[in-house]
Amino acid sequence: MKSHWRESAKNPVEAVALAPDRPSCLSLRGVKDRAESTYAAELDGVVKRYGSNTALDGVHLGIEAAKVTALLGANGAGKTTAVSVLLGLTAPDAGRVELLGDVPQRLAARRRIGVMLQSAALPDTLRVRELIELTSSYYPRSLRLAEVAHLAGIGDLLGRRYGRLSGGQQRRVQFALAICGRPELLFLDEPTTGLDVEAREAVWAVIRALVDEGCAVLLTTHYLEEAEALAHRVAVLVRGRIVAEGTVDEIRAQGVSRRIRCVTQMTVEQVRAWPEVGSATRQDGRLEIETTVAEPIVRRLLDADPRLAELEVRRAGLAEAFVQMTRESA
Repeated sequence: MKSHWRESAKNPVEAVALAPDRPSCLSLRGVKDRAESTYAAELDGVVKRYGSNTALDGVHLGIEAAKVTALLGANGAGKTTAVSVLLGLTAPDAGRVELLGDVPQRLAARRRIGVMLQSAALPDTLRVRELIELTSSYYPRSLRLAEVAHLAGIGDLLGRRYGRLSGGQQRRVQFALAICGRPELLFLDEPTTGLDVEAREAVWAVIRALVDEGCAVLLTTHYLEEAEALAHRVAVLVRGRIVAEGTVDEIRAQGVSRRIRCVTQMTVEQVRAWPEVGSATRQDGRLEIETTVAEPIVRRLLDADPRLAELEVRRAGLAEAFVQMTRESA
């Protein structure tokens, strides 16, 4: 998804300049007081078609306050359309859309969100300080420049022109622009693409701090470790439909739940014939087995091969469950 920088209230990242009152801390006072709904944003039976292609097919999705909701899906699954509908950039053909208790096209709602899309066309000639000050001016109670720079880890970049930054540095600036307005709802699309491990961990820490203060987050990412680390709830989108939704553990449980690795004289063909073995392969000299129940397989391996070594048993991660769901639903 791509965001074009333009001085127009139609862009969800931008709004008119309001009161100059700027609190000096990260606190999102007032966010937790909003009790009208448990959802900060919601798609209710939303349908969106582009000609003969149905991008969203009766999608129900709620973004809960003070939680990270990860929306996962392969390319073309409908994630971009879902986010565009929530932001009011795309009108649905059917269904209901709510953004912070209002329709997403209303400026009042847009002033309360932050958006970091997968790429952003920002003016190359503006300095980072100027970009933050301009974006902050659209919000009624934005963070101070020093706070934004500290949170995004860009204090050393404030005087530099945006176009002369590396890709990772530009992503950190885009993150700063997304959080500078003290959002109640934050949209993050591949937020840590291009970041090193240290910078990624720093961004995750800020996201967690925002959530602790009551901010709702919608995260779309292909980096499933990121979803595992941050998400309270996960929704899997396949061909415009939500095929699974729940906590990370609940999503994991819907896939192959155990993976066994060992060095053994047993052949792949022998093990594949055993009950409860989902698959068996040999990689780098080790036998790898997928199964829903590990214990009986481990016992049989030990009985069949007394010289078995380097035995490992681990629960399948979100990535394995996601791949299985998308393959079965395709």
